[in-house]
Amino acid sequence: MKLQAGALLALIGASMAHAGGTERTPQSAMILYQKGNLVELGVARVMPKLSGVMSDTNPSGDIAQDFTSPSLSLKMDLNEKWAMALILDKPWGSDIVYGSSSAVLDGQEAYADTSAATILAKYQASKNFSAFGGLRIQRSGGYTILDGAAYAGLPDQPYEVTFEDQTGLGYVLGVAYEVPERAMRLALTYNSEVKYDYPTTETFDGGSLGASADTASVTPQSINIDFQHALDARTILTASARWVEHSAFQLTPSVLGSNLVNLNDSTTYRIGVGRAFSRKLSGSLTYAFEPKVTQDASSTSPYDGYKQLSLGVSYKATEQMEIAGGLSYRLYNDANATVGGSTVGRFEDNSLTAVGLKMTYRF
Repeated sequence: MKLQAGALLALIGASMAHAGGTERTPQSAMILYQKGNLVELGVARVMPKLSGVMSDTNPSGDIAQDFTSPSLSLKMDLNEKWAMALILDKPWGSDIVYGSSSAVLDGQEAYADTSAATILAKYQASKNFSAFGGLRIQRSGGYTILDGAAYAGLPDQPYEVTFEDQTGLGYVLGVAYEVPERAMRLALTYNSEVKYDYPTTETFDGGSLGASADTASVTPQSINIDFQHALDARTILTASARWVEHSAFQLTPSVLGSNLVNLNDSTTYRIGVGRAFSRKLSGSLTYAFEPKVTQDASSTSPYDGYKQLSLGVSYKATEQMEIAGGLSYRLYNDANATVGGSTVGRFEDNSLTAVGLKMTYRF
């Protein structure tokens, strides 16, 4: 195949802070199947737009903050049978801020940040079969502020809770079937949940109503299915499906006594085609969609599925260096924003734009 691997960017699978819960990357292990030794440096700038009309008929304002998603990956072949990879990324996160334009959620905020280091090994059992796995170390923390008329039942407002950064450990397991002559591969990857016990501080209008116990939580488990097949010497077809158990992610601080998170599980589908236009230049086009689940969504994730189109281009500057860039545009399905099962707003006609750059050096 003449197609350059960088044409199908990691950006294509980039997710925003509240796309499929708090997911920001697809946690792919497919770098293990790239040829030779390489290091990849990537960065994407993600610019979501999420706004709606609250139940008091006032606008919410744009509640989603722009963010940057960096990544660094190293892959090495140890011999004909074994390969290893190290992936550094930020797979989960959230940054939601409601302004003062509506009294319903006046001042509500939700911020979370997760950094991960994943160490993987692949064993090539035969020409057609391989298995891989490894460990994922994650560092996670954040805070939430509840304020506004929707939280009239609180003892006092604003309610603020901070979850101190903690480290958790998970694992990755996968298998793949390949037909190298056709550039065909079907791979299944399981990413385990990662558990945390966050030291927690809670206040009501700056005052404490009692000492907070540690808050148990997880980042959710997921399953990836990745497929590719050569259509001809210069064209490759790719497809994937990713399921994430977002509903397992819960945060129930001991003093508040209520769960701050209410997310739906998601399955995201992607299909794409990549083509080599010359020995140096390649391009890709990918369509992704997440089916509707329910019209009622969390106020920190007020959408119900999406449709997305991504374009990528890759240029092989030298035999060792490849530079790739891409653009994604996503349309979110409309949804009701809810708090405690009650509708507090309607979010319609929202979108996301992302741009990315990746550099690959082979050695």
